[in-house]
Amino acid sequence: MQKSRLSNTKKPGMKSYKIAVNMEWTSKCNARCVMCPQSEIQNPMLMKPGTFDRVLNRLRDANIFRVVIAGYGEPTTHPSFMKFVDQVKAHPVHFDMVSNGQLLDEEKIRHLDGAIGTLVVSFSSIDPDVYRGVHVNLDYDQVKRNILSAQKLFKKTRLVISLTPMPECINTLEETIAWFRHNGIEGLSMSPTLYNRGGNMKEHAIATERLRAIIKTNKLHSQELDFVPTIKDVAYQYLKNRFKCIPRNVDLFIASNGNYLYCYNDVSHQHSIGNVDTISIEEVLSRRERMESIPALCDGCNMHNRYKAAEVAKVILNYSLKRGH
Repeated sequence: MQKSRLSNTKKPGMKSYKIAVNMEWTSKCNARCVMCPQSEIQNPMLMKPGTFDRVLNRLRDANIFRVVIAGYGEPTTHPSFMKFVDQVKAHPVHFDMVSNGQLLDEEKIRHLDGAIGTLVVSFSSIDPDVYRGVHVNLDYDQVKRNILSAQKLFKKTRLVISLTPMPECINTLEETIAWFRHNGIEGLSMSPTLYNRGGNMKEHAIATERLRAIIKTNKLHSQELDFVPTIKDVAYQYLKNRFKCIPRNVDLFIASNGNYLYCYNDVSHQHSIGNVDTISIEEVLSRRERMESIPALCDGCNMHNRYKAAEVAKVILNYSLKRGH
């Protein structure tokens, strides 16, 4: 009965909106990057094939514009990686993937080509000492070789490098950018916010205004707009959700156990609002629309109240200029 009520909560004349989905194939990772609070995850796990099938069955073009295979683990470590990629390739929804690049051998790269739209590889610095200090447990030289291999082998999938917005990385940013561009890699991006996931990144914060200036000066792509399908969608998200947090409302996190999480910054995976076994994406969005903030998550989050009126106007302007509107 509850599901029936949830699925019929749309007001007459109120259009639905599209979101991005963050799909976590595994919460286990082969790295211990300093900006990722893996220690917050108490029971790291792998998504089971049956759960993956049910997630795919929940994904619809009507309310999803992009699925990012990421989460808090490294998708290339999943033992069913190749099979999962085959299933993604056959699905009508658009998929992208985020990786640390360590296990992107030639076989995986060729298998990904055309199955996903964009492969995003996280990279901190071309300085080996900085890289090893940020991307702990990863092989600096191997990751570079894999990135160059992907650049050479990809024919259909786009390669993008996500540059880490930490102070020590900014100090070597120009050399890092120069190395990538020298090797023909132009897809360079950066977030204007270092997410304070789990409340543990306060000492590493750089002001958003400074990061935006760095992004503009170095002609990088700003990741700020990657989860914005259209301005109308953002407007509908804002109007329909009781809690006015745009970052929360534009994204839906599906954890490796099939749980829908309240927010993608729920690193500990403690705040589930349903599971793919029993509730659809439409229903879980309707349920979340009526939810207030969760103090344990929101009070220490630097994305909470991130977009006030002036900030939203600036993002909308950037969005419009980017698309030539």
